[in-house]
Amino acid sequence: MDLEIGEQVDLVIGRFTNVGISVLVNGEYEGMLYKNEVFKRVREDQKITGFVKFIREDGKLDISLQPIGFLNKIGENENAILEKLKSLDGGFIGLNDKSSPDDIKYHFKMSKKSFKSAIGGLYKAKLIVISSKGIHLTEDGE
Repeated sequence: MDLEIGEQVDLVIGRFTNVGISVLVNGEYEGMLYKNEVFKRVREDQKITGFVKFIREDGKLDISLQPIGFLNKIGENENAILEKLKSLDGGFIGLNDKSSPDDIKYHFKMSKKSFKSAIGGLYKAKLIVISSKGIHLTEDGE
């Protein structure tokens, strides 16, 4: 197998299982998208792009729809949050690190862990303020 962890691959969505979604990778390898890591709607036979997350001993692949690696995810997630805040009147959304995972997934299509990491980075960069009511843009973030 000539694939590496983190490599971008072409996927064809296959069968939905209790664990996740089986996928065909680059037209020749078997892979799995775990359902707790899929934050957008996909359908059987849909062609999308993914990333190799892990290569198992049995030759099967664990696949992610997000780029692999902390820095890639944070950059994309931070950008998604900033764009959403900029599109809202007053640059405010009633979500914070105490919000439910379902609310975060609905609004941002990411896990609560990814959301918390992203808002932490935005807060450190002084682009947002986090309060008990939610998050809002600072003047630097606008």
